[in-house]
Amino acid sequence: MIWRSVIFFSAVSVFGIGAATLSGTVRLSESREKSVQRDRDFSGVVVWLEPVSGRAPDPQGPLKATMVQKNKKFRPHVLTVRRGTYIDFPNNDPIFHNAFSNFSGQVFDVGLYKPGSSRSVLFNRAGVVRVFCNIHSAMSAVIVVVESPWYTTTGADGFFRLAGVPAGEYRLKMFHERALLSQLAQQERVVTVGAEGTSGIQLTISESGFLPTPHTDKHGKPYSASDDSYRVLK
Repeated sequence: MIWRSVIFFSAVSVFGIGAATLSGTVRLSESREKSVQRDRDFSGVVVWLEPVSGRAPDPQGPLKATMVQKNKKFRPHVLTVRRGTYIDFPNNDPIFHNAFSNFSGQVFDVGLYKPGSSRSVLFNRAGVVRVFCNIHSAMSAVIVVVESPWYTTTGADGFFRLAGVPAGEYRLKMFHERALLSQLAQQERVVTVGAEGTSGIQLTISESGFLPTPHTDKHGKPYSASDDSYRVLK
């Protein structure tokens, strides 16, 4: 399941009535995923804008988002937030979890915690954070931390819409977990947003060359054969 942006900024409250909208579609190509080949599911692509000159406006108030753990899955699987956001990791399963990341985007470890409880982490560094559970090897998620208030994550139709964008020049950037950085760089471009907005942008992201790699637990060791060691009996 992919949720669209959790934190967004109103065109009226932040930029004034004159702010515009940029929209388009993303297509995934050369994919080995059945959901893409069979169902044409283009979800999970993060798209955002960064000003070519100057900087994005500062956020208004605290930034918060949530990544739930339910049925041994992180939900949403792809979450985009602005730098400076606190993300809550509630455990809605009847078992213990331990969300962590030891990748360069942001290293964190919330520790082992019981059902019905939650932990919070401040994401104060832009980048891609790959999240895992130290107990359940199949659990994974991606958090993309950006320096911009103009971002979204595509649904199955691949459509994206960025609202509240002041007129000007921006670099259009994107991230997809099954695309190489070189493939993503090919799709980056400078776009001009006019007072009436910009639409019809077409992006095609190739998954060619992507190879999934296994991950270890937070100690750098292989996972144990059983992931039910911390089950809570009702």
